[in-house]
Amino acid sequence: MLSINDLDLQYGSKHIFRDLAVQVHTGDRIGLVGVNGTGKSTLLKIMCGEQETDPGIVSRASWFSVAYLPQEVTLDLGSRTLYEEAETAFDDVLSLQEELSRLNEELALLDPGDGKIEELLSRQGELQHGLEGCDVFRIRPQIERILTGLGFSTEDFERPAAKFSGGWIMRLLLAKLLLRRPSLLLLDEPTNHLDLDSLTWLENFLLQYQGALIIISHDRTFLDRVTSITWELSLGRLTVYRGNYSHYLVEKEQRLELERAAYNNQQAMIRQTERFITRFRSKSTKARQVQSRVKQLEKIERIELSESDRTISFSFPPAASSGRDVLTLKGVNKSFPEKEVLREVSLTLQRGDKLAVVGVNGAGKTTLLKILAGVEPAEGTIQQGHNVILTYFGQHQAQELPGSLTILDTVYHSAPELTMTQVRSLLGTFLFSGDEVDKKVQVLSGGEKSRVALAKMLVRPANLMLLDEPTNHLDISSQEVLQEAMDQYKGTIIVVSHNRAFVNAFVNKVLEIRDGRATIYEGNVDDYLEQRSRLEALESGRPGKKNQRPEPAGAGSRGEDPGRRQDKKEHRRQRARERQELNRKLGPWKKKNAQAEEQIESHELRKAELEIQMAAPDLYEDQEAWTKVSKEYAQVERQLERSYGKWEEAQAAIEAIEAEEE
Repeated sequence: MLSINDLDLQYGSKHIFRDLAVQVHTGDRIGLVGVNGTGKSTLLKIMCGEQETDPGIVSRASWFSVAYLPQEVTLDLGSRTLYEEAETAFDDVLSLQEELSRLNEELALLDPGDGKIEELLSRQGELQHGLEGCDVFRIRPQIERILTGLGFSTEDFERPAAKFSGGWIMRLLLAKLLLRRPSLLLLDEPTNHLDLDSLTWLENFLLQYQGALIIISHDRTFLDRVTSITWELSLGRLTVYRGNYSHYLVEKEQRLELERAAYNNQQAMIRQTERFITRFRSKSTKARQVQSRVKQLEKIERIELSESDRTISFSFPPAASSGRDVLTLKGVNKSFPEKEVLREVSLTLQRGDKLAVVGVNGAGKTTLLKILAGVEPAEGTIQQGHNVILTYFGQHQAQELPGSLTILDTVYHSAPELTMTQVRSLLGTFLFSGDEVDKKVQVLSGGEKSRVALAKMLVRPANLMLLDEPTNHLDISSQEVLQEAMDQYKGTIIVVSHNRAFVNAFVNKVLEIRDGRATIYEGNVDDYLEQRSRLEALESGRPGKKNQRPEPAGAGSRGEDPGRRQDKKEHRRQRARERQELNRKLGPWKKKNAQAEEQIESHELRKAELEIQMAAPDLYEDQEAWTKVSKEYAQVERQLERSYGKWEEAQAAIEAIEAEEE
């Protein structure tokens, strides 16, 4: 267990944390959320000991180990191969094993009467005890499983680790942390460098992870699947919500509604009391009552409305409409000296299509966007339709920004259709507000430059947008603003993004690049994953066809042989049997879950009603009524806590059963 008590941190006039107190228990799965700059990464650094605090602020049990994955890292990899670097996660275990081997050899050479034997046998026992449960003989399978799960190929194992790019180095560091299996795993944006396949693998791994997790992520889908508790950092305060990110959004709104109701009731009582004091202050016959009301106002604990982050809206500048066919590719090929990336890619995009490009890292997603933008040559035919106005966001734009200009000037000069106020509003969406817009570009971090480059691109009128990982440096609220604008955008979009929650809201097609081939799937990314899973299940159940690529969803069934149709029927029957078995296991727990939710809703409603009563001024004058309401309020709080306990138990059981089935 780890706990933080009375953490207070201030930089200049800005409070990062105000008397923060929180605990982490074994098995907790926590999502840490809040807008950029609220101190999320700082809190993780304090928890792992990377950033010092006053003595006694952070305490942990002696057995409780902590490991931390930062957003960016610099590693001294030396000449070690990828496998050798991953193996360093077991340095402590391997060191114990080597010492035990040397000690066994030494014992074998000693005479039975040697006085050193007793001392060596004692040390041998200690080493064997230390190695118990380490499963030292399964180190290699563990390393291979996690490295391949995170996207490395077996051919990569013997490559020098230093030869990999920054994104792959972050995967390597993540692999080492997962291999160590600490009591508490702190992950700061772990999905930024993962493709869709690796992200899905990581989700499933973490669902089965036995230790506690605290995750900072701007991927809503990832948080919803992996976490069951949400910590919100806002204005120096930390608030705990039971449930994943989606549940947190609902509960937060409910809490704000209750808070507003209690605030309004209290304000009405205060106004009524102040009117009484003002009216009867000069009357001697009412002096005693006036003084009583004055003291009542002095003693009352004022309810303050929580400050909330301002809401920003943004829409793209209008552009002339393009022709019906926006982009046509025929037989596009692209190779590099060491690898063929794209092979015979053909597709047609029409006006209004919004396409997500997916595939494992290195499949050619970024290369395809560069080809479409005209910054990378390729073989084949690429034809833009009538009146197409293209704009492109790639990683290199950040390095090409003029360093001598301010953020505001950089974007404003690229936005002839927007006013200065509109540009400032847009920059607020990208986390630049107030005096920050007057910073020179040359003093910005890499992430800040990327956000400026994205904002600069989005203000140019265009009817075809090419976007390569546009959300990497945006918090969830900013993503939602951009997401809504893209949903309302009338033009055509091609986007590379691993953020499913972001793209699912507006894309209507998915282009999968696999082994150089490009395949179009109708629907959003969730639809694509479902179709691919279904097709792969069909293929895996067909003898001799495991390596054959499945056809995309929607492919016709003409010419299908009877044996294949029979396979499909049997597969459907098997799936039905599996669903029945799953429902049999889940049924009792789902019933308990629903009952607990009904109880929680009932208790929350009654609690809100009692809070409104307790805010009424007349209640304080009736001691008997006040006592009765207070007792009922305490009882409802206890019942609510028990109901939450039942809900958590049922939810945990449901998640465990579903994880086992997956």
